[in-house]
Amino acid sequence: MKIGVIGTGSMGTILLESFIESGAISPHQFVITNRNREKAQVLQERFPDLKIAPDAISTAKQSDVIFLCTKPLQMPNVLREITHVCDKNKLLISITSPISVVQLEEMVSCKVARAIPSILNRALTGPSLLSFGNRCHPEDRTFVTNLMSSISEPLVIDENITRVSSDIVSCGPAFFSYIMQQFIDGAVRQTDISQEDATTLATNMMIGMGKLLEKGHFTLPTLQERVCVPGGITGEGIKVLEAEIGLMFDHLFQQTHAKYYEDQELISESFTKK
Repeated sequence: MKIGVIGTGSMGTILLESFIESGAISPHQFVITNRNREKAQVLQERFPDLKIAPDAISTAKQSDVIFLCTKPLQMPNVLREITHVCDKNKLLISITSPISVVQLEEMVSCKVARAIPSILNRALTGPSLLSFGNRCHPEDRTFVTNLMSSISEPLVIDENITRVSSDIVSCGPAFFSYIMQQFIDGAVRQTDISQEDATTLATNMMIGMGKLLEKGHFTLPTLQERVCVPGGITGEGIKVLEAEIGLMFDHLFQQTHAKYYEDQELISESFTKK
């Protein structure tokens, strides 16, 4: 089986590296292409057995499964380019949220699915989001689910929660990395701790907290309850968070959804262009 990757930017590269590291796909099975050929060549230097194709059409033609990893606004044009080589036996998998599986099915005659990854998948952990088109057979669903299971914990989602699910899965690591950096910077500004020590302590704290949750020792609420003893120092910190965070995350989701709908409108216009 040949696996095509159209677009070897950040997420395309993460998928390729993760599949190879997990053993789910061998380098010789990959056929890749990128508008900037140098990016593809960097991957080939690391994995000499993978093949670089000259363009998206050649990649799609040679592949049984095609991961479409370009930017959302580039996808309609790429789909127009490859549609004539996407026969009914091929499986096209998009990794972007603003383009629905229905829109994909309108552009190509092959089977389509969507698999939204997370940067966490590079560590062969964390969630991914799956949606399937009507042409996918049960064996196609099983194949995609098993493939994504090799690098993540896949979840099949409904179309109406695609954006918020992607906010949590794909954007969440960036959001919480920003918050953690502010946490560290605040500690450095207000005390004598060094940036290096604060970063080490905070990083190890996050890793340890994740393990506690993963092993089921605590839930998020019970973890807060256990640490926040009545009249203690943690409680004073929680009071600050309660007062200052407020509706911050409501506003965050409002903003990401506004951008999502804006992108959807631009993509819909591009789909209608000939």
